[in-house]
Amino acid sequence: MTAKLKYALIGAGGNAEKKHIHGYLALEDVEAAAICDVDLSKASRMAEKYNVPNVYKDYKEMFAKERPDIVSVVTPNFLHAEITEYALSHGAHVHCEKPLSISSAEARRILEVRNRTGKRVIIGLNNRFTNEAVFLKKWIDQGSLGEIYSAKAGWIRRAGIPGRGTWFTDKARSGGGVMIDLGAHYLDLALYLMGSPKASYVAGSTYQNFVHTTARNRNGYKGIEGGTFNVEDAAIGYVALQGGASLSFDFSWASNIEEDRFYVELLGTKGGASLVNGTLKLFGESSDICLDITPKLKLNPNLQLKNEFRHFVDCIKDERQELIAPADDGLYFAEIVDAFYESAASGAPVSVQNAQSLVLSRS
Repeated sequence: MTAKLKYALIGAGGNAEKKHIHGYLALEDVEAAAICDVDLSKASRMAEKYNVPNVYKDYKEMFAKERPDIVSVVTPNFLHAEITEYALSHGAHVHCEKPLSISSAEARRILEVRNRTGKRVIIGLNNRFTNEAVFLKKWIDQGSLGEIYSAKAGWIRRAGIPGRGTWFTDKARSGGGVMIDLGAHYLDLALYLMGSPKASYVAGSTYQNFVHTTARNRNGYKGIEGGTFNVEDAAIGYVALQGGASLSFDFSWASNIEEDRFYVELLGTKGGASLVNGTLKLFGESSDICLDITPKLKLNPNLQLKNEFRHFVDCIKDERQELIAPADDGLYFAEIVDAFYESAASGAPVSVQNAQSLVLSRS
């Protein structure tokens, strides 16, 4: 019998429980060995609930004693790079929640350590693993849309601030506001579906319109009265891509709209696609008439939901397998985010190649 891979979870918050611990406990060839969190009581409660034998407050102590094969890094953003680099250097493959880092400089360091150690890093970009995204990526790659020349992406919420005074609204810990939070979902997905074309320049603006209200908090996120809120709650911008394509985006934690909307829309020379609130539609023409197609993906036994956790373990076991969400894409996204924040601060378009990380001055 092949030995099980030893797994440890770093960070015992909501996303760690809703996603990571369930994902890895469901795999027969993975054994959960430890949970680590600076709040030891949180780690202990989760460990007891899921029968994980060991808990730690210090991840370095955990590595020394447990020597895990795989770790999930599900911490505030500013710790992603530090912990990922340490984990790689101590023999572990890393499943890091999005975003990979809070700057392109940090992302480059992660890639350097990954390349030196030969370990693998996957980013927790769960929207790449849905049936809709898997099918649409195949549809695009086989040429069904032709050349994609324009795209739109966004996630706009009516009330979705993740709590004033939490790490999400503190730029020192988050690296930015809604752009680095929700943008890591749907700006990433749009660029991924387009084949990750190189970006020429980025232009955009940030807004902070709902800092003084608690009525726009996301359900379950109470926040801290008077807590730090020095990041944007809305981000609107444009990415010019090499080859002539363009991508516009719109992200908000709070806005005066009727209902929430998360979407990617793609326009190609042969067809188009929209993925809005989870519903995929395809557009084109045949026999001189326009066609609208709504794929029935959940009814198709030949298309199975891609499992993020199974995929990563399979890629660890077979290094020839290509990761769906590799660390390289984290650098690609970080370079665009750096340019966006610099453009928002300066009021002028910024070349992606010349952008500088502005983590300490983002607002």
